[in-house]
Amino acid sequence: MNEDAYKKTGRRIVLWRHGQTSWNLERRFQGTTDIALTETGVAQARRAARLLASLKPDAIIASDLKRASATAEELAGLTGLPVQYDQGLRETYAGVWQGLSHQEIIKRYGDEYSAWKRGEPVRRGGGELESEVADRAAPVVLRHAEKLPEDGTLVVASHGGTIRTTIGRLLGLESQHWESLGGLTNCCWSVLGEGARGWRLLEHNAGTLPEPVLGDDD
Repeated sequence: MNEDAYKKTGRRIVLWRHGQTSWNLERRFQGTTDIALTETGVAQARRAARLLASLKPDAIIASDLKRASATAEELAGLTGLPVQYDQGLRETYAGVWQGLSHQEIIKRYGDEYSAWKRGEPVRRGGGELESEVADRAAPVVLRHAEKLPEDGTLVVASHGGTIRTTIGRLLGLESQHWESLGGLTNCCWSVLGEGARGWRLLEHNAGTLPEPVLGDDD
């Protein structure tokens, strides 16, 4: 990419999902269960870190769960930045759903699962509401974003569900619409940019560096 083509205007937040785990492969709900990266997950983190390092981030924060912290450390090793860990960035606690496969959840808790997919406030497995996840995660992200220099970049290594709720909250979307944001692939990221009317979603589920928007909607 032409370095002159991508100019930062305003602060940026890069919300980066962790690399692959064995439970991802088995389609098991991880939640707050502390699962490590697979060898593939480590390789994914290293590849992504090389790209994100070229954005010259100013700060890195991460969930303290192993899969997110190990992902963040790959970027820290390239940039020399310390990682600041915060439990508020952990994945959604989902009670009895944790450790169950996707099919097991549908079989045992089908009504609950369907209600959640419809956008209803559901304590999946008796755990947290999505709004409660946003209540704890979004302020952490904003607190660190406010410390950025002008045109600075914050990288947040976290989890798919937590990232989605945080994006929804920062964009001002009603919680029933958060599911309209598609999921993140392992070690892909979304980018929020600071605009005149608040935060804007610039990239979603990206695995390549941002390109400038050339046209009437930049």
